[in-house]
Amino acid sequence: MIPYVREMDFAYGVAQQISPLIRRVVANNPGPFTFKGTGTYIVGQGEVAVIDPGPRDDNHLRAILRATAGETITAILVTHDHADHAPLAQSLAEVSGAKIIGCAPHPDAQSPPMGVEEGLDRLYRPDRTPFDGDVVRGPGWALRAVTTPGHTANHICFALEQEHALFSGDHVMGWSTTVVAPPDGNMTDYYASLRKVIGEDFRTLWPTHGPPVTEPGPFLQAYLAHRLEREAQIVGVLGRGPAMIDALVGEIYVGLDPRLQRAAAASVLAHLFHLIRVGKVVSDGRPGRESSFALAN
Repeated sequence: MIPYVREMDFAYGVAQQISPLIRRVVANNPGPFTFKGTGTYIVGQGEVAVIDPGPRDDNHLRAILRATAGETITAILVTHDHADHAPLAQSLAEVSGAKIIGCAPHPDAQSPPMGVEEGLDRLYRPDRTPFDGDVVRGPGWALRAVTTPGHTANHICFALEQEHALFSGDHVMGWSTTVVAPPDGNMTDYYASLRKVIGEDFRTLWPTHGPPVTEPGPFLQAYLAHRLEREAQIVGVLGRGPAMIDALVGEIYVGLDPRLQRAAAASVLAHLFHLIRVGKVVSDGRPGRESSFALAN
């Protein structure tokens, strides 16, 4: 079982000092995929970076500007281009003059199916896309790009070297498992990225949704074990005979909130794509919601 941690107290639109170098402002966009809302992080003092500015929301924009009054925003970092993370970047850049540094846009990528995840921000365009290991610096802080494809193909986390902390975007969340929804989400990549973050041995994870993860080692191991358990459950059901995705979801996700039905189906499909890649499962045609899946001989 994943050891979830308790959400911190907060008020929408109010900046909290949550560590020596980090403030957080939560957008008022709660939902089944955003939890209490998008947590926008402000790093540093005087000359600051803003991470995941959030949805297109004038109130949230004003809250970020209030929180940084008298300071200079020198960089706007975006972990990925979903509509709860990226849209406000352009408005914030126009007001502040800061450059947008973040994931590469995917003009040809498909938004996740309705009811699976927040859609893509089609207008998002960064000024610069960092490579793995690239560093954005300010007075007293350095943020290193850690590429983590899986939740999306272009997902990037950012490591705050001074606090040995990771802004994990949606790669790791403190309140739920991460949605990995094809076609953009890729479970094979997600496994590799999760193991990459485990290998970094961070002291704290700061997800964009939900509370901090203050014991990343056991939490991430449980996160990985949960995914592997889901994979084993799929293989176990298919061991009794071929099945379609809806049947697999019904067997595996007992008592599931109906609002999350399509997200669960997308996650099962992502696992099936991975199992097909490693030669454990076959489908009766192009893998999809209407396909039948079976164990490979």
